[in-house]
Parts: sequence; structure tokens; C-alpha cells
Amino acid sequence: MTNIQEKANTIQEQIQEEIEQARTVCDVSGGNSAECAAAWDAVEELQAEASHQRQTKPKNSLEQYCDANPEADECRVYED
Repeated sequence: MTNIQEKANTIQEQIQEEIEQARTVCDVSGGNSAECAAAWDAVEELQAEASHQRQTKPKNSLEQYCDANPEADECRVYED
């Protein structure tokens, strides 16, 4: 499993936990309460993060190499 897949699985688990928590909060404090709205906002934020992660392109071999070896000649960045 790749690192991206592991992150996706982790965030999906977090989303499920937040959904369960939001349902519990809304059952206790009422569907129109500020606490209920805040709990569902947390769910929406995690879902947005999951969507953003799916859109992120995996790094190519040079990018991976430069992450591991930032001082290598191939990885130097020159400013204009």
C-alpha cells in the first residue's frame, strides 16, 4: 500500500468517527443546536481534506530523490 493510500484510509476512518460523533452530539443537544452544526462542520472539513488529497499528484522519481537528497546537484533551484 502506498503512502497516499494509507493517508486516504486514515482520513476515511477519521471521517467515519466524526460522523458518529456528530450524530451523537445532535441526538443529545438537538439537530438545530450550535454544537450539532459545529460537529457537522468538522465532518465537512475532513471530507474537503480527503478530496484535496485525492487530487494531489504522486511525486515523480526526481521529486522523491530530491526530497531524500536536497543537496544533490540535480536538486538545486536557482532564483532569477
